[in-house]
Amino acid sequence: MDFPKLKSIIEGLLFLSGEEGLSIKQISEIVDQRTELVSDAIEEMIAEFAKQGRGVQILKIAGVVQLGTLPEHAAYFEKLAYSPARTSLSQAALETLAIVAYRQPITRVEIEEIRGVKSERAIHTLVNKDLIQEVGRAEAIGRPILYGTTKSFLDYFGLASLKDLPEPGLFEDSENLEEETQLLFEKLDVQHVDLDLDSTNLEDDANSNDINNEDDPLNS
Repeated sequence: MDFPKLKSIIEGLLFLSGEEGLSIKQISEIVDQRTELVSDAIEEMIAEFAKQGRGVQILKIAGVVQLGTLPEHAAYFEKLAYSPARTSLSQAALETLAIVAYRQPITRVEIEEIRGVKSERAIHTLVNKDLIQEVGRAEAIGRPILYGTTKSFLDYFGLASLKDLPEPGLFEDSENLEEETQLLFEKLDVQHVDLDLDSTNLEDDANSNDINNEDDPLNS
């Protein structure tokens, strides 16, 4: 295998592995090349990414190699992740959020088994929007990250707890996943709107009582 092709494959592998990353040994086994050659390729890629001013960098943390963003761009990433508004979520992110809500704690691999497609980007989006978070590590090979919903998820949909989610039974298979996801969020929207209306009515009642009390001669 020529060196440019090896580097290209490694970049793709790191992209797919996401925040979990891969060890040099894992990469060498996948590409069927010596660890020394893989290590040299990664070092060259690190230098090339920096020289070319790429928007991502290759990080080596605790024996794991992974793609990461640049610290100097953090302000822009914060703007992207600032609002958890559901309207900005893709269908993939909505499906992932619904699966996590009902199946938590759950790993990325388990989510992908249900969806049938890679879900790293959707998970990353939901974590950035503070709708899901890391809640532990699974007792499995590699100790994969377990994900669960956050308090922000409950607050946004007006839920006191996960027990207030619509009846389970969704996501038993991936055939009707998109339709079931839409039904779920329609139900959550109704709950959210009802909650807002109740709050508005309570405020109106309170204001009405204040006005009546002001007009009541007994209160003068």
